[in-house]
Amino acid sequence: MSSYFNATQLRADAWQRLRALSERLERTGALEERVRLRDEAADLLTVLQPIEAYWAFPGHGGLEQLKEHFRREEHGDFRRLTASIVRALASEAYRYRLTSDLLASDPEDVEYDERDQKKRNDLPGQKPYFEVLVVDALAEREERVLRDGLRRMRGEDDPFLYDTLVVPSFEDAIIAVLFNYNIQAVMVRYSIAFKSKNRLDVLQRYLGGLDDEDLAPGDSEELSARLGRVIAELRPELDLYLVADASVEDVVGATTQAFRRIFYRQDDYMELHLSILRGISERYETPFFTALKRYAKQPTGVFHALPISRGTSVVKSHWIRDMADFYGINIFLAETSATTGGLDSLLNPLGPIKKAQELAARTFGAERTFFVTNGTSTANKIVVQAILRPNDIVLIDRDCHKSHHYGMVLAGAQVCYLESYPLPDYSIYGAVPLAEITRKLMDYKRAGLLDRVKMLLLTNCTFDGIVYNVEMVMQACLAIKPDLIFLWDEAWFAFAGFHPTYRQRTAMCVAAKLKRRYRSEEYRARYRAWVESTPSESERDALRLEGKGLADPDKVRVRVYATQSTHKTLTAFRQASMIHVHDQDFHGKVATAFHEAYMTHTSTSPNYQLLASLDIGRRQVALEGFELVQKQIERAMTLRERLKEVPIVAKYLRFLSMRDLIPAEYRASGLEVYYHQEHGWSGMEDAWIGDEFVLDPTRLTLFTGMAGIDGYNFRGRVLMDKYAIQINKTSRNTVLFMTNIGTTRSAVAYLLKSLVNFCEGLESDLENASRTECKVHEMHVRSLSENPPALPHFSGFHPAFQMFSSRGNTRNTQDGDIRTAFFRGHEDEDCEYLDIKSMTDVEVDRLSGSQVSAIFVIPYPPGFPMLVPGQVVTPEIVHYLRKLDVKEIHGYRPDLGLRIFKPAVLQAAAVTEAKPLRATAE
Repeated sequence: MSSYFNATQLRADAWQRLRALSERLERTGALEERVRLRDEAADLLTVLQPIEAYWAFPGHGGLEQLKEHFRREEHGDFRRLTASIVRALASEAYRYRLTSDLLASDPEDVEYDERDQKKRNDLPGQKPYFEVLVVDALAEREERVLRDGLRRMRGEDDPFLYDTLVVPSFEDAIIAVLFNYNIQAVMVRYSIAFKSKNRLDVLQRYLGGLDDEDLAPGDSEELSARLGRVIAELRPELDLYLVADASVEDVVGATTQAFRRIFYRQDDYMELHLSILRGISERYETPFFTALKRYAKQPTGVFHALPISRGTSVVKSHWIRDMADFYGINIFLAETSATTGGLDSLLNPLGPIKKAQELAARTFGAERTFFVTNGTSTANKIVVQAILRPNDIVLIDRDCHKSHHYGMVLAGAQVCYLESYPLPDYSIYGAVPLAEITRKLMDYKRAGLLDRVKMLLLTNCTFDGIVYNVEMVMQACLAIKPDLIFLWDEAWFAFAGFHPTYRQRTAMCVAAKLKRRYRSEEYRARYRAWVESTPSESERDALRLEGKGLADPDKVRVRVYATQSTHKTLTAFRQASMIHVHDQDFHGKVATAFHEAYMTHTSTSPNYQLLASLDIGRRQVALEGFELVQKQIERAMTLRERLKEVPIVAKYLRFLSMRDLIPAEYRASGLEVYYHQEHGWSGMEDAWIGDEFVLDPTRLTLFTGMAGIDGYNFRGRVLMDKYAIQINKTSRNTVLFMTNIGTTRSAVAYLLKSLVNFCEGLESDLENASRTECKVHEMHVRSLSENPPALPHFSGFHPAFQMFSSRGNTRNTQDGDIRTAFFRGHEDEDCEYLDIKSMTDVEVDRLSGSQVSAIFVIPYPPGFPMLVPGQVVTPEIVHYLRKLDVKEIHGYRPDLGLRIFKPAVLQAAAVTEAKPLRATAE
């Protein structure tokens, strides 16, 4: 079973193999062959027995019906029923037809292909389907009574269709909610068993990510409450209900807050049924999207500033009617600048936009959420401008998106850049080690400037899929500065909140977790013990430097912001983004400034289609986010596995693993790869719980060095020109593929086929190449695989752009005044150009450090600056820029060179009595 990443893959494969066996079993006449086929089929039925216990379809009943045909050797009926089940699973027909109908139907009556699936989705009155999990050790007769009781409550007017499955124990319930993505509601009996009887290894893996205390046996009442808490942590979107034997009044105080409602016994089927439907309806609600649809259907006279509204300027045109043909009329009917008539204002939301943002906050685990219609670049600037004041010090990942750097200019902050660990073999920067962060914070503490350090800004996850241990970072930082504000750029990580393994490394999840922890008496006792065991401040500082300190519960404030490009990883139109906030001091210290920053950067004419897409995208992940992300991970893992299995591809191309992208000192688990050809799949849960950095498996960085082709040309000449495959990012010898919730199995198959075709073509070309051509190819391979250019570190700000000049700087803190350098760099008379293209390597090596950048220099991709205004230009930086193979470098003019400050400007600043070029705010 180790060859399967999870039970979902095993289930799909087992059913497909059983269908093939059933067809052969019906045809064969030879006794020996029939006996062999029956043995194989019996083994598969044994495998499927524990698996189907966690699904309503075909479930225990369907499997027993199939086994009865098998026992009676009714091979024709066995084949027909197996085919019906497989086709219903593959086409998802079970989501819209009753289980009993599907099990009785001919397999040819079950729609299978994508066109039929689209027809089903377009059927009027088509109801979304989900499953309800009941956790109760019921006898078979009692289980039938429960199913029948809930089924009788269904009505034609119900907006949704659901089926019920029953599991007997705590462990079974955990497996079910992590295995079955159809589950949307859970009913827990107040008296349940603990241990699962299913011991299939691939199912037991679902219990691997839980703490020992979560998996400890307990009395039945405690187990029920604990189960609610654990499920709420694993899949917080699920609606939980408790069914108690004791009086409800006696039970309420003993349970956690995880349950929506507590019922006395479970014979009140109508109340159960209505509660289940209401819970789903709340998540299904889309206030703004619904209001916009309603507005589009109203007859309206247009006397405002949008001729395109209602489509009148288009449909009445003699020349642009094809625009309506292309987009459809609804997009024009929903176009308006009105903020009344059932709609709302983004700048002052009081109606459906306000409600939509509140639902988004609940879905993403935030205290409050704000919609942004011009991308996460703007979201970043809003947060930075709202929080920072001139001369506040910010610790920031130098490799973060350029919007953050420009935000620092707008805010006038003092910027202290943090160094990520380099990966020179692949011309990639990793992420910022915790030791680098704590060292910088302790430097400011020793310098007496910790009070001016306002924010830590990091990118999670990075473009290349490096994911921080957010809890580890925030705990260590708050132990040094208990009111530090965190801004996590999660532009590429919005999907992470909808999978239990990923969620624990998201900003909002950790913020809520730390807030609960610091409030608890258990933590307060732990903190007192820590202080008593390390009585001196120097001892405590030594532990803080190592990331082992504890935050003072009387001083700590959890203040966390996350910006997400919803459109990048979830369903939303381009530029549709969100800001999530979990800040204990938001109302007292930030609200006014945030509102002003939001007004500064948000258009007074936002695109309502973007807002509607955020609303509908939120509904999607609230109801099927777990399913979509789970399938995304499965397809990415399959892609990684399959690439290794094709020898011709493995010879020239390979996906980088954790071993390649994360140094061993940051992987305490020792996990190196997610899949090994000999040992199968490794569990990723332990690594994601404890390692400092982990690799998001849905990001696939392909190393092209052994093919002798650089990343830029592989993307352009091979992927895009030849196979029409689009990607975002390359490095000198890599290209990055990103799967998402829309990635299909056919897309994965097409990519694999394209890579095979490329490698076969390369192999053929090399076989027919001349000796000289082979030498040239070998030279390219060596250059891309063995001689990487050094990745330069941040060189530092020139003293002219520091708060204090080098003569008076005893702080050892390296922050700089990026705003003054930025605006001074606009003055042509203060600047000149350094022609790095015409320089020899010897001339580059002689650069003295007196050259200072007057502008941002940003290679794109990846989109972060190699030089910022006020930064010293070093030989290492120039060598790197000269070797870059990307054609787009913002801020660099190939005809002139690097824009730098004239020496006289820097010299004038050096005699201003240790002051920066602009007056300080102090």
